[in-house]
Amino acid sequence: MLDYIIVGSGLAGIAFAETLFQNEKEFVVFDNNSQNSSKIAGGLYNPVILKRFSQVWNANQQLEIADKFYKTIEQKLNVQVDFKLPIYRKFFSIEEQNDWFSASDKPNLSPFLSTEIVHKKYTGIESPFGYGEVLHTGYVDTVVLLNRYHEFLKNLNLLDDNKFDYEKLQIFEDHIEYQNLKAKHIVFAEGFGMHSNPFFNYLPLDGTKGELFIIKSTGLDLDVIMNTSVFILPLGNHLYKVGATYNWNDKTATPTAEGKHELLERIKEILSCDFEIIEHSAGVRPTVKDRRPLLGTHSKHKNLHLLNGLGTRGVMLAPAMALDLYEFIENQKPLEKAIDIKRYEKLA
Repeated sequence: MLDYIIVGSGLAGIAFAETLFQNEKEFVVFDNNSQNSSKIAGGLYNPVILKRFSQVWNANQQLEIADKFYKTIEQKLNVQVDFKLPIYRKFFSIEEQNDWFSASDKPNLSPFLSTEIVHKKYTGIESPFGYGEVLHTGYVDTVVLLNRYHEFLKNLNLLDDNKFDYEKLQIFEDHIEYQNLKAKHIVFAEGFGMHSNPFFNYLPLDGTKGELFIIKSTGLDLDVIMNTSVFILPLGNHLYKVGATYNWNDKTATPTAEGKHELLERIKEILSCDFEIIEHSAGVRPTVKDRRPLLGTHSKHKNLHLLNGLGTRGVMLAPAMALDLYEFIENQKPLEKAIDIKRYEKLA
């Protein structure tokens, strides 16, 4: 008898798997391979919503848990996945500078917004009004993280590459059975693939398509993450990740001409140097209209659970949400109402 089956091995799935490891639980993960949003994600973590100058929900707690989580992963896998880099917001006017200083006076934002304007010159970017620096930021290399963690699970025979067949799941009072496996609980963490899940597909997982570039530019010497209408993230060897678009209608993971055009226009607003597109990718983020994750237990089946809706901030949210769900299942610690799927029980 296993403790858990996990369906989905993106950021949410492996965050829950690692939480189980740390608590000496027995489990198996089904890759499911239904979505790619974790692998094509920007991977940025940033405690401030720069468009509105507001703090990300529960940012302090999420950053603290995520920092410990990724350090543990790095030590376990002997690989760096967490890169601490400042985020610079380019100012386009004196008014934007003033808005920045007003925001930095707010008690909840002051720990995260530097009050000194940065006037560093970067080849390939003209910025007469300078930059504002966001503190406690960086990015997680989600491709390396997922590939290495999958390899780690495979070596322990804990990863099944076969697609999960919901019709073969048998649910009993005190356990579930799937093929030749028995487990006390099953956690679904399929991202946008949740729409195929007959137990939880009533939930309003909206899904927002995002498109990204990898560009190459020998005329750019950026050593920080630049964030304006797009982010530009240095990868080394003159390569930069650039994104992202937001499309609420197209639910496919296929790059589009429209997305390409939008990214090109935005890049040209920032860069004054030549660049070439090396790669163009797309994925559907598991977003929810109220911008909160979807955690909890099925209303009728007490051994079916959900970890989803991490949206655009998966690398920040996943470790904290995995811990919250684990404490809820194992120790009956109540979930915050804002993230509990009970808020949508009328839709069930």
